Amino acid sequence: MYEQTSMIGPQTAEAPAPAARYYEINEETARNAHYCVHMSDYKPGSATAEYRRAVDKAAALVEAKKARVSPFYHDKLDALLDRYARRLAQWMNDYNRNQASYPSQFISGASGYNMRKHEKQMSREGTLWNEYDEIKAILNKIEAVGSGPVDLADPHAREMLADQLQKLQNKLDESKALNAYYRKHKTLEGCPELTVEQVEKVTASMSQDWRKDPVPFPSYLLTNNNANIRRVRQRIEELSHKAEFVGWTFPGGEAKVNEAENRLQLIFDGKPDADTRQALKSEGFKWAPSQGAWQRQLNQNAIRAAARIDFLRPEDGTSPYQLQPFVKRENKEMSR
Repeated sequence: MYEQTSMIGPQTAEAPAPAARYYEINEETARNAHYCVHMSDYKPGSATAEYRRAVDKAAALVEAKKARVSPFYHDKLDALLDRYARRLAQWMNDYNRNQASYPSQFISGASGYNMRKHEKQMSREGTLWNEYDEIKAILNKIEAVGSGPVDLADPHAREMLADQLQKLQNKLDESKALNAYYRKHKTLEGCPELTVEQVEKVTASMSQDWRKDPVPFPSYLLTNNNANIRRVRQRIEELSHKAEFVGWTFPGGEAKVNEAENRLQLIFDGKPDADTRQALKSEGFKWAPSQGAWQRQLNQNAIRAAARIDFLRPEDGTSPYQLQPFVKRENKEMSR
């Protein structure tokens, strides 16, 4: 059964992946498990080899991902790889230990077969396969690293956001140019920005459009692109204001600006009561045991959220939002 559910399929020739940290596979337990299920001889070291092939495959996935994302995410990818290697080794040892706990009826024969022990073994196996699904999910997490919005804590955030903005602006300009060409010529043929294959693809897409006078890029696509441009510009503005956030004290605690973690952190002198915790949660703050603080991402929305909670105001009652340098600057400019 174990051989039928090997973690990796047939191996193909690939460039060797960088060495990953391996954890120990108990070969004696693997051997005993094999003989509880199979009549064939156990090949010494085969369980360890199978484990290392799976880890090497994950390591290759990590290295490929590192080539596509900011160095900011590399430590996270290494941590995920180590978690995968560690948990997979633990799972294989647990699986083999369970297999070795009682031989199959095929091996032991019907005489003296204990159904209760077999059922207990199968129940444990079901739990183990659920755990294996969780381990496989780590590979999905590796694939997802760096695929979401740019983290403003990334030292390369400004560069990546500027690149996103330029690509979106280029896409918008090209879309408008193609629409203008089509309106003028009533065809995309001969358009210098498109290859023959692209002309055919866009024309085919337009033929499926229900609108009366379709264009290569309908207005809703242009609207979506404009919205994305505004969103990226807003994030660049947030990054510009990042150094302009300041913390403050409030009765029973302190609000800290943690630029390294890109978080607004609320640190209380003691454990907040249930009502206080609920108020914090309702404004998007989450408890972070590793930081010993209630926190949320550092941006203007975080400051506004804190300002809406009365017990987070300084003793003089000033709104935390009004304490921020960027607000003071904006107020000064408006008063001119």
